[in-house]
Amino acid sequence: MKTFVGIDVAKAHVDLFDTVTEAHIQFENHSGGIVRCTNYLVTLDPQLIVLESTGGYETSLAVALQSAGLPVAVINPRRARDFGRAVGRLAKTDRIDAMLLANYAATMKPPERPMRDHKSRLMKALVARRHQLLQMRTAEYNRREHSHDKVIARSLGAVIKTFDRELKKIEQQLQTLVSASQELNQKVQSLISVPGIAETTATMLVTEVPELGQLNRRQIAALIGVAPINRDSGSFRGKRMTGGGRRRVRARLFMPTLVACHHNPVMKAFYQRLLQQGKSKMTALVAAMRKMLTILNTMLAKNENWNPKLT
Repeated sequence: MKTFVGIDVAKAHVDLFDTVTEAHIQFENHSGGIVRCTNYLVTLDPQLIVLESTGGYETSLAVALQSAGLPVAVINPRRARDFGRAVGRLAKTDRIDAMLLANYAATMKPPERPMRDHKSRLMKALVARRHQLLQMRTAEYNRREHSHDKVIARSLGAVIKTFDRELKKIEQQLQTLVSASQELNQKVQSLISVPGIAETTATMLVTEVPELGQLNRRQIAALIGVAPINRDSGSFRGKRMTGGGRRRVRARLFMPTLVACHHNPVMKAFYQRLLQQGKSKMTALVAAMRKMLTILNTMLAKNENWNPKLT
């Protein structure tokens, strides 16, 4: 009988449930507890282990399980909640959540998460930190524009300069990491050959979307959340929607796609054609984002640089 495991991760401990023995086991969420949990799961030899993304508390455990050769899928917590509602499980405790995740694994069989090496994890963390610093810098910059007190303005200016220094350090670290990896450097160089894609966006894509170049166009669009979703029932034909997927990646692709729609001849022609067909600007922009992803995905799959004649 195939064994599926669900693990509910908290800051202090993790709760485990498997579908064969139906035993609930708790381990502490620190190095020693993670080792004991990993060793136990190795002896259990599960078909799939499912964890929720919990803002980083699951990272050490997921890495340890993958390093031990165990199949791991990290899912969006919303998927687990929706699954729980669908099967009528509305109560919420750590034990119930672990059982629900195990049942989700057995029923839905989500794809395993590809294992990242230390360098890839560091790059992802640096990209995330850069985004955080930019958000804080923008907030301080906006406050300075509305500050009428010189003392406050000087304080805000000093903080902005600190953010600028930290941003420069992180960008240098990212550049060093990319340059040290022939594979990553080749991918980034291929992506930045596309008009509208700068090095920052290219680095974000190779770290946040390691599947880029490995999936087909429908799969990559669904992964990011730019694939149109039908809303039909009987004779009713609802408006197509997009959503789900990797929201942070989608948000960071918005501005590069907008730039490409004005300065990339291929994307500009595609965008203008949709507008002429009566599509709204936002609908046309999302469609352009989907086309951009398809192009980037194909380029990495074929190990090619930008060629407008082939799009």
